[in-house]
Amino acid sequence: MFKFKVGDQLQIVSGRDKGKKGTVEKVLPSENKLIVSGVNIYKRHRKATRSQSAGIYEIARPIPVSKVRIICPKCSKLTRIGFIIEGKTKTRLCKKCKGELTAQRS
Repeated sequence: MFKFKVGDQLQIVSGRDKGKKGTVEKVLPSENKLIVSGVNIYKRHRKATRSQSAGIYEIARPIPVSKVRIICPKCSKLTRIGFIIEGKTKTRLCKKCKGELTAQRS
């Protein structure tokens, strides 16, 4: 089980976007990276094709997991994630308030 899920609220803790908050749009577990909305935005110059016009487009690039911390929905603090196994279910826990973490999908 990967620690981050689509819909989790995150805050960037290092890099040029330090302090920004966003929501996980896509998880890339094989690369250990995430795509977060509104963070790590780059401009891409594109030639015209049959399906799109030419222009400068903004794209979100993946950001390493080590540069983000999850925001606990219960205590609203930056925290790490722990796991607890009860029977056949594995749930994520906030390390600060010991509350269960659930992803808010939009």
